[in-house]
Amino acid sequence: MILFLLTVFKIDLSRAAIQGPCSDCHTMHNSQDSGAMTFDESAAPNPQLTRATCYGCHAMDIASPTFALSTDVIPQVNHTGARDLAAGNFRHITSGDQTRGHNISDLTGADTVLIYPPGILYDVHTAVVNTNTLTCAGTTGCHGYRYPDPAQFQDGVSGAHHKNVDGKLDLATEPGNSYRFLMGVKGYESGDWEENPTVADHNEYFGLTAPIQMTGCGAPTGCHSSPAGIKPPDGTMSQFCATCHGNFHTLGFSGFGSYDGVGQAATSPFIRHPTDLALPSDGEYAAYTEYSLQAPVARTSGVPDGSSSTVTPGTDAVMCLSCHRAHASPYPDMLRWDYTTIIAGQGTGNTDGCFVCHSSKN
Repeated sequence: MILFLLTVFKIDLSRAAIQGPCSDCHTMHNSQDSGAMTFDESAAPNPQLTRATCYGCHAMDIASPTFALSTDVIPQVNHTGARDLAAGNFRHITSGDQTRGHNISDLTGADTVLIYPPGILYDVHTAVVNTNTLTCAGTTGCHGYRYPDPAQFQDGVSGAHHKNVDGKLDLATEPGNSYRFLMGVKGYESGDWEENPTVADHNEYFGLTAPIQMTGCGAPTGCHSSPAGIKPPDGTMSQFCATCHGNFHTLGFSGFGSYDGVGQAATSPFIRHPTDLALPSDGEYAAYTEYSLQAPVARTSGVPDGSSSTVTPGTDAVMCLSCHRAHASPYPDMLRWDYTTIIAGQGTGNTDGCFVCHSSKN
């Protein structure tokens, strides 16, 4: 059952750490006036003495992508509004079809077609990660520490809201100083959750000029390291995605014995669309010089400390979120645009979608 928590958290947007009455979020004994404090009389107490789960705060199913009053903001991952936040909106799955995003079993229902994440490292992870067990946090989720009990997935982000920072995130040593609580990911968070992004004000992502070669499970070129459990080996968003979709976002896997995989190539011809790879500085790519909200790039010269409206081919890189939303989108495969309308060679001057980078193909 999804729980709905309609209280206001005091958030200092310069640091984004929760402030205000502890009782907004916590209950000492899950009891008040002979009633349960979890907003569900039949529910057992939640871990960390919280009054609701992640869904209760962030999936209220309201008409706005944020729950706000004055300067207080709670981002919504499931809502009925027309605008979406940077990661998208799980409502596109529940009101559309299951191909439009990640299927979080407790929120959207499990995927009835795909059992395992596309591009997963053969069978080595499938016993743990599949669409029947995917959660928002914890062992089988994306946010926070990825080793707690999956039955109590909010354990993965325990304490993170009190330590959360926004702006430039270049440490990524714990969930609170990682980009959007994605453990180990570096980047720059814009102040309004990217509710109203512009060319001049938007999230920024950290990337590489060339993808890495995975050579084992542990550090420094593997996903498993203490105390995070699982995190990207290099701090980039694409390598974070590679922890589940490894064959799509690395040069391949070696050192895993029978589980070795074939990833993307570092140079053309590509067998999979490259990520963590700098845009060429010549040809059709040289025309992409003004930042596009339809096809964001990652910055390879260091972790950004602010938004930039400029794109520099040869330095800035393509990444997984150049084409996809992280949660869900209005389009199949959680793409940022309708792939069926991207038609090459029509001479229409269309600059949408793929044509942002592939400027001569329109």
